[in-house]
Amino acid sequence: MNWLISKTMQDLYPASADFPGIVDMGLDAYLDQFKAEAPALMYTGLVAGATLYQFSTMMTVGKPGPAMLLSDELRDEHARKITATSNYPLRQAIFLVKMVAGMCWGKDERVRAKMNLAPYQADPGTWRSE
Repeated sequence: MNWLISKTMQDLYPASADFPGIVDMGLDAYLDQFKAEAPALMYTGLVAGATLYQFSTMMTVGKPGPAMLLSDELRDEHARKITATSNYPLRQAIFLVKMVAGMCWGKDERVRAKMNLAPYQADPGTWRSE
């Protein structure tokens, strides 16, 4: 499911003139770690949110099929509209994806430097133990 989550996160955190996109931040390794360390319910919500994002294009841009098959312009429009939908449960499912993606994006040294923030120290890996 990482590929589906990754495609969704890339739409929600694209590169801009000022900031790098999430695609350049080791997203696959981050998602593997997130799956291993997050509570199962949170990971399930992440998968559900990414799935809803991908297959809600009829609601936002009037096109059938997954968002990943849309043009860049339509994916951008879909992302903008789905994150502002008045359907609260759907908006919250997408917000969960944005929140998890934001943790990856916001810890990147390039992003932190652009915001005049010091880089994070290395993760000691002590949060979850087997």
